Amino acid sequence: MAQSIMHKIRLNLARNAEFPAGSALHGYEFVAPLNEERFIDPENWRNHREQCRVRRFWAGENDEIGHLIHRPGGSWAFSYDINGEDDVEAGYRFGAHAFTPGEYVSIKDEDGELYTFQVVTVEPI
Repeated sequence: MAQSIMHKIRLNLARNAEFPAGSALHGYEFVAPLNEERFIDPENWRNHREQCRVRRFWAGENDEIGHLIHRPGGSWAFSYDINGEDDVEAGYRFGAHAFTPGEYVSIKDEDGELYTFQVVTVEPI
């Protein structure tokens, strides 16, 4: 069985109508266990969930600090209120995406807006 290693992953906002070149000032940095194929490993997440932190950075706003959570049904999300259901941002099909630099992933924010991000760095920690 493949060994998972904790990684720090940075996502920058991909190009969109408001930011035609994308934006390094809008995004996420988070820690997750990735297997050899660069997919998030749910079993190792269970064993290391406290280490799976996220920082949301958005120009003009305070950073938000939270956790990567694995929700019922297998989806992944970022929670900034670990004891409740407030401020949850859902990763769109995170379980089906390899976190490799250059790839794209989508996140639905707490207001229901879907944004696309580019994986910029994936570093073992």
